[in-house]
Amino acid sequence: MWVLIGIPIVVLGFALRFNPLLVVTIAGISTGLAGGMQTVEIVSAFGKAFTDNRYMGLVWLTLPVIAILERSGLREQAKHLISKIHAATTGRVLMLYFLIRQLTAALGLTSLGGHAQMVRPLIAPMAEAAATTKYGDLPNDVRQKIRANSAAVDNIAVFFGEDIFIAVQSILLIKGFLDQNGVFVEPLHLSVWAIPTAIAALIIHFIRLWLLDRSLAKRFDGQHGSLGK
Repeated sequence: MWVLIGIPIVVLGFALRFNPLLVVTIAGISTGLAGGMQTVEIVSAFGKAFTDNRYMGLVWLTLPVIAILERSGLREQAKHLISKIHAATTGRVLMLYFLIRQLTAALGLTSLGGHAQMVRPLIAPMAEAAATTKYGDLPNDVRQKIRANSAAVDNIAVFFGEDIFIAVQSILLIKGFLDQNGVFVEPLHLSVWAIPTAIAALIIHFIRLWLLDRSLAKRFDGQHGSLGK
């Protein structure tokens, strides 16, 4: 049971807000020593884990690029663009992104969107700009609500869209779980039966976004009416 010593170390270290890298390193070394590994073997295991997962760190290269684009006015240009489209509303902007995000995820292009790459620099500012154009300056709680819905659109669209693509980790996970419990299905069948779920998610979330537009209109039209009186 001593090989599980890494778990309480991680829990305690994170609870005390120590440096996460230091906590994980200590937990790994402790687990290796408890398992009877030599120092060289532990260092080799760290090195192997790093080389096997080195491509995971490439996502961090996008953050400086996005930061430079934002500093050069990406968010402002997104707001300016959407403010010219008078028919645009917060719900319609998010509906369009939901549809695009789900279709691309169904084709296996899950990396085309994301919170860091799309939602923060483009989608959320455009959704806010659509509301600002119609209702003027927005209070902070409304801005936060729009940003939360922008993030939710990305999460829900990719979650239900990616299962349609046959060569995705979630399909393999489902197939492995079913195989372990004596239920044998082909990955293609799982992908096909993910389509009705994706369509249902699209319809339900479109209704939610339509209700979001209605709630914004009701709130601000009511305020304007009371001011007129």
